[in-house]
Amino acid sequence: MMRSVARGVARFALLMLAVSFLTFLLVGSSPIDPVQANVGQAAYAAMSPDRREQLAERWDADTPVVERYLSWLGDAVQGDLGESLRFNEPVAKVVGERFASSALLLAASWIIAGAVGLVLGIASGALRDSWLDRLVRGYCYVLSATPTFWLALIALMVFAVYLGWFPLGFSVPIGSTGAVPLTTRLYHMVLPALVLSLTGIANVALHTREKTIDVLGSDYVRFARSRGEGLRSIVFRHGLRNLVFPALTLQFSQVSEIVGGSILVEQVFSYPGLGQAAVTAGLGGDAPLLVGIALATAALVFLGNALANLLYGAVDPRLGSRVREEVR
Repeated sequence: MMRSVARGVARFALLMLAVSFLTFLLVGSSPIDPVQANVGQAAYAAMSPDRREQLAERWDADTPVVERYLSWLGDAVQGDLGESLRFNEPVAKVVGERFASSALLLAASWIIAGAVGLVLGIASGALRDSWLDRLVRGYCYVLSATPTFWLALIALMVFAVYLGWFPLGFSVPIGSTGAVPLTTRLYHMVLPALVLSLTGIANVALHTREKTIDVLGSDYVRFARSRGEGLRSIVFRHGLRNLVFPALTLQFSQVSEIVGGSILVEQVFSYPGLGQAAVTAGLGGDAPLLVGIALATAALVFLGNALANLLYGAVDPRLGSRVREEVR
């Protein structure tokens, strides 16, 4: 057990190193000039060459990527992730505030995708080849091939512009100051969370459907049918316990899809979370902030995959024993 934990910690540390270095490398290879991008073209054109050099030196714009990364890494080990060029605040503070805003959105969409996908998958598998099964499969196939940002744009036009059921965007009303009630924040979050959960619903529903078909074709289910039990009793008494864990395991393993989709959804709905901050940092050549966001999202995805592996071992003991053998 201790060796397994040690290997997990080592993999996490290597992942953080690789993500941070690759992010620095990509930002350094970008043609975006961070000085010009952050001060604006008009102000940059009016600046003297000496002032431009001062800003470039202050922001390490002309420093080689490897040297800049090693300097950042030395500070990061001590807990200093640097200062955001775009927000003029410590990276840790910006990431913390934006993550707090995105956490509720990500959690809500994750729960909706898992719950709705599980119900649709069980219903589709239990009523195989029925009109409901064909409808669920068609819904899943279409959504799996549809870009998330396109769904967000359609939802924004239909439910916010034409019908007026939801606000046009943002996490709070425009112009509001001070504390905002939680109900208002939830109202602004409903539409982005529903859009973000749609593709996750498709994955869970299709997986649960196949698992439901396998369970209903097992020997113990046939024995239950021979005793006169109905389909509803079989699904809830015998099948549900074998379907929840696989669906939950898949949910944890697709955390990366939820996090990746949130970048596009937050941009469409102008939702002030990690996704929108990542786009702002990328367009402004803000390497410290972009690295901080990349590390936060990579840690979240790593945690989701680790929990998925633990659940795999709980669902299938043979997989757990095979993992333990690899550790030895």
